[in-house]
Amino acid sequence: MRKLLLIAGLVFATTLSLHAQKFALVDMDYMLKKIPAYERANEQLSQVSKKWQAEVDALTTEAQTLYKNYQNEVVFLSAEQKKARQDAIVEKEKQAADLKRKYFGPEGELFKKRASLMTPIQEEIYNAIKDIADLRGYQLVLDRASDAGILFGSPKIDISNEVLQKLGYSTY
Repeated sequence: MRKLLLIAGLVFATTLSLHAQKFALVDMDYMLKKIPAYERANEQLSQVSKKWQAEVDALTTEAQTLYKNYQNEVVFLSAEQKKARQDAIVEKEKQAADLKRKYFGPEGELFKKRASLMTPIQEEIYNAIKDIADLRGYQLVLDRASDAGILFGSPKIDISNEVLQKLGYSTY
């Protein structure tokens, strides 16, 4: 009986604490689409990425061409020439892999460029959300667009438009 009363008391206390908390939702995808600087940054990243990918593709194509030429001429080559051609092919493939890692690796140039372009925008949004949360007394603000497992969020608690207005962007 004591255990049952203890459990009931804990459930009651938890329920009371939940009612005292205020929540809000934001939709980061929606907000980011409304911010022109974000769209410009994405376009810039896309252009740089295409340029760098073309460089990597060019080296890969060179390696493939060297390999095809080697296959066509292998019967006419001496052992030393075979070794030299094989080394050239391996070196070209290594250059392509190194360039790809330099541009697209986890700490690559694209990662750094994305961070330099997106971090100021994200910080501006975060600060606006924090200001509104402090003003309205929200203890928790969730992102509706993320995979946080939100099955339903009332539009009444979505403050995305308010954040955009605080940042000076139109919500239309």
